[in-house]
Amino acid sequence: MSEKIFTVAILGCGGRGGEAYGRLFAKMPEKFRIVSICDYNPEKLKKYGRIYGVPEEMLFSDEKEFFAARRADVLTVTTMDADHVRQAEEGLRLGYDLLLEKPISDSREECLRLLEAQKKYGGKVLVCHVLRYAPAFRKVFDLIREGTIGRLAAIQAVEQVAYWHQAHSYVRGNWRRTEDTTPMILAKCCHDLDLLQWYAGARCESVSSVGDLTFFNEKNAPENTAARCMECRLRDSCPYSAKVLYVDRWKKAGCPENEWPYNVLTTALPLTEEAIRGAIEKGPYGRCVFRCDNDAVDHQLTQMTFANGVKATLTMTAFTAEGGRIMKFCGTLGEIVLNETEDKIDVKPFGKAPECLRIGVLAESGYAHGGGDYGLISELYEVLSGRAKPETSLEASVESHLMGIAAEESRLQGGALIRVHA
Repeated sequence: MSEKIFTVAILGCGGRGGEAYGRLFAKMPEKFRIVSICDYNPEKLKKYGRIYGVPEEMLFSDEKEFFAARRADVLTVTTMDADHVRQAEEGLRLGYDLLLEKPISDSREECLRLLEAQKKYGGKVLVCHVLRYAPAFRKVFDLIREGTIGRLAAIQAVEQVAYWHQAHSYVRGNWRRTEDTTPMILAKCCHDLDLLQWYAGARCESVSSVGDLTFFNEKNAPENTAARCMECRLRDSCPYSAKVLYVDRWKKAGCPENEWPYNVLTTALPLTEEAIRGAIEKGPYGRCVFRCDNDAVDHQLTQMTFANGVKATLTMTAFTAEGGRIMKFCGTLGEIVLNETEDKIDVKPFGKAPECLRIGVLAESGYAHGGGDYGLISELYEVLSGRAKPETSLEASVESHLMGIAAEESRLQGGALIRVHA
């Protein structure tokens, strides 16, 4: 007997909906079929409609028209952060099951309201905390739960954003302004907060946090420089130059036809130098990083205490050469160090020989987030088929969001200790 094929509607065709999840759905035709797309950008709508073979009458540029009827079994909500809850509520009301991009919201009230909507309408909701599905992070979870390092006492986590990623997403890009999206602790670190709560295995009781935007502002702009990189005397030497980050790096990467972050700049497919240059000459990604309208912090330190006594620290910083997470788990009988930059997990039980596991060997090759994206979509099918409960359910995911909301409240109060569950 053949398995059911679930139909999918994608709301928001950015790097996640149009690219990451959309392409994974398309690679699993025995499980999913994309039948409708909604995006306000007509070029994106046309591009992804063509890629996924969606008929013109099922392409929508108007959200109200899209929500006039249920279009599929599953709704993928991959729009801007501020729109998630409103659109998820409407999807649940229409009878969709949801794949919901994170962060859910930076509002405690909205998070709780969405929980109530799910209880009212009964739809399944899988939140896109993809790292829980990545083999390397799951391996660490299993090692901790198996008692490999005794009782977990503390976690030290570092989120290395990388200088170029900060410039791309949080200075020039869609997540640069808090009022339009969510604070950095949620926009970038919702993955990390979710992992920390998952590993700790208990509710978070209190949070304190400090952080600022210290570098990406006009007072740090070099003298005699332009507002746009392609017009600047430093366009070939500044590490943040749009020409260096997009044109030069794209060439060094072998001129890929479709690859992030270059495919965020333009809808051209395949990518071309002409299209990339055109985008940075006129679009937002060609602005000087010291002359944008950004307010996202470029570094933040957060401390957490969990109900079972586990303590955790999270350092988010833009000022690293490479991206990737470094997490150290301190237990009563050993320690584990996960280092994405060095592609390894070191397991060090006290009094025993250490073991080194290679992350690349554990992970599925060819998929983002260390195989997490693939794991998420595979899990979605199992959840929809009734064979599994969602690892990242709405209820489970709200906990880490409340941590992030408390952390931002603390940061704005200069590091005050905030109770997560007031």
